[in-house]
Amino acid sequence: MSTWHAIVAILGLAVITVATRGFFLYPERDLPLPAWLKQGLRYAPLAALAAVVAPEIVMQQGHLIATFKDARLYATLAATAYFFWRRGILGTIVTGTLVMVALRTGLGW
Repeated sequence: MSTWHAIVAILGLAVITVATRGFFLYPERDLPLPAWLKQGLRYAPLAALAAVVAPEIVMQQGHLIATFKDARLYATLAATAYFFWRRGILGTIVTGTLVMVALRTGLGW
């Protein structure tokens, strides 16, 4: 790729980024959102988090895990159980981390 192509690509990406990220800032008045869209947008952060975390739990190097001898599964179960028991985020993170570290260092998983 020549320098000219790189410059054009960078400028094009910059224009696209500014246009898409500033889309809601351009109108002078608020854009009305339908109620169903507002309701759906409430779940967007949770859906994004699940889309990032779920593959990390059930996949290893692009393939589904083939055994139950994986510390991530048990750490996830322990963290989920703690969350439903106490409803605390910090405790959930600590519980999952402790179980995973214990299984990886103690059993070599």
